[in-house]
Amino acid sequence: MERMLATPHDAEIILKLYELRTEAVMREARAWVSGEFWPATAEEYFAVSENPADPHNPHLRQVLSYWEMAAAMVLHGAVSAELFVDCNGEGFFLLAKFAPILDAVRQSYPGFLAKTSELVRRFSGAAQRYEAIQKRVEATRPRAAKQ
Repeated sequence: MERMLATPHDAEIILKLYELRTEAVMREARAWVSGEFWPATAEEYFAVSENPADPHNPHLRQVLSYWEMAAAMVLHGAVSAELFVDCNGEGFFLLAKFAPILDAVRQSYPGFLAKTSELVRRFSGAAQRYEAIQKRVEATRPRAAKQ
């Protein structure tokens, strides 16, 4: 990643992203997506994502669209990539969590986690953060699947 100093405006965006994550409904959505939802197949993912009657459908949409929006801000130069990577890991966690089903989901939804994936491809710091998180996710996956 190219080293450049973040601006005060970058810091404001990072703090706003953090503030948005603390909103009550977002916390509930993040807790479910991060902690409870571990689909082993694309079909398990689609059972929630394509079912508006599922009570967790809005949770999934809210969390994924939030992190894709945040990644897009970096990709479009609205916020420092280095500062973003230093301050955020959850988007990378989600990419790692869904990695085993990523290709299958993208057969129906090519844009699934596309911005986060591009962030990992484009910035070496993001790739390093993702790789470290991916190792932890893979160690957690067997325990999560049992729950």
